[in-house]
Amino acid sequence: MLALQPVDTIANEFRAEPITDAEAGALFRAAVQLFARWGLTDEQAATLLDLTVRTYRRWKAEGPGRMSRDGQARLSNLMGIHKALRIIFSESQRGYSWIKAANQAFEGSTALDVMLGGELTDIMRVRRYLDAERGAW
Repeated sequence: MLALQPVDTIANEFRAEPITDAEAGALFRAAVQLFARWGLTDEQAATLLDLTVRTYRRWKAEGPGRMSRDGQARLSNLMGIHKALRIIFSESQRGYSWIKAANQAFEGSTALDVMLGGELTDIMRVRRYLDAERGAW
C-alpha cells in the first residue's frame, strides 16, 4: 500500500523572509512619521503598535528595541494602509484625513476607531478594505 507523502504547497521562491531588525527599525521610523501625518496622539500610536506609551515614547526618541513578530506584522499592515491610501487618493492630505472620517464600511465608525480596537486583526480589517477598494484583489 502506498503511503501518503506531505506536499509543500508554497514554492520556495515565494516564501517570505523574516523582517530583519534593521527593516523593522526603518518601518518603525516610517510609522512615527505616518502617525504625525494622521494626527495621532502617542497613546493612539502605542495602541496601534501594542506598546506601552512609555515604551513608544522611548523608542520614538531613542530608536526602537527588538520588535516582536506581532509588532512587525502591525507595522507592515500600517504601511500597506498608507500605500493603499496613496494609490486611492491623488492628494495625499485626503488620504491622511480619511483615517479619521466616518465610513459606512465600518458602520459609521472611522478607520482609526476600528484600528484602535487594539488587535492586529483590527488593523488587517482596514487594510483588507482598502486593498479591495483599490482593486488589489
